[in-house]
Amino acid sequence: MSRHPSLLVERDTATGVALVTLDRPSRLNAIDLALAHELAALWRSFRDDDSVRAITLTGTGSRAFCTGIDRDDTHVPQPDSPYSQDDPLLTIGPKANDLWKPVVAAVEGMACGGAFYLLGEAEFVVAGTSATFFDPHTTYGMVSAYESALLAQRMPYGEVARMVLMGAAERMSARRAYEVGLVSEVTEDGGAVAAALERAAVIARCPTEAVQGTVRALWAAHQTARSHAFALAPHLVALGNLPGEQQAELFAGRERKRSAYRTR
Repeated sequence: MSRHPSLLVERDTATGVALVTLDRPSRLNAIDLALAHELAALWRSFRDDDSVRAITLTGTGSRAFCTGIDRDDTHVPQPDSPYSQDDPLLTIGPKANDLWKPVVAAVEGMACGGAFYLLGEAEFVVAGTSATFFDPHTTYGMVSAYESALLAQRMPYGEVARMVLMGAAERMSARRAYEVGLVSEVTEDGGAVAAALERAAVIARCPTEAVQGTVRALWAAHQTARSHAFALAPHLVALGNLPGEQQAELFAGRERKRSAYRTR
């Protein structure tokens, strides 16, 4: 096992599968700038690591896979222009780092907001029964732009619209996520990682050139629409987000509202 400050990386040379674990359980595996940089560096290192032919991605603990960007530990000054934006999560995924080895995500607990930057660049998702998915952006006065674009490649329009517009008021269950295509397999709670590792090991046994070529072909089918949506996203975020102090006020009240949601 190799240890990074906020990541655990286990390589199984017998199967050719690496298990990558987001390791910030006290922050529900939220992503700060340090973890964002670690992820980008790790994906790029896998490009030249022939011992790794497939990857499983998960988060430490049962409460959350990832809860998106860590607002308490991440401050990124933004340009004062609707034409420019600095988003630290844009480079946390494997495809953003030119890695075409397949990634199988294993979700236990919550996956929300910026977690979709990772799930959107995984080949498929395995989830425990109690896993939930939601995007709270609108609740806190923010535009769901990149998340919406990534989710739209995985689910029907109406399901994406419901998730991103309902914000923190509603969570999608693992079963519903399976029904609409976001999740490809539902396991018993605590079983997602084992199942994802098994699927990744099967893929890793196939000739790597064929696997990577297939991943690249699949991604190409989505890339044009995604590129157009991502090009528009900075303008929508800059124009539609509330000022930071107003967002902070909404976030300040989240503790008393935390239980006010339904799961479907």
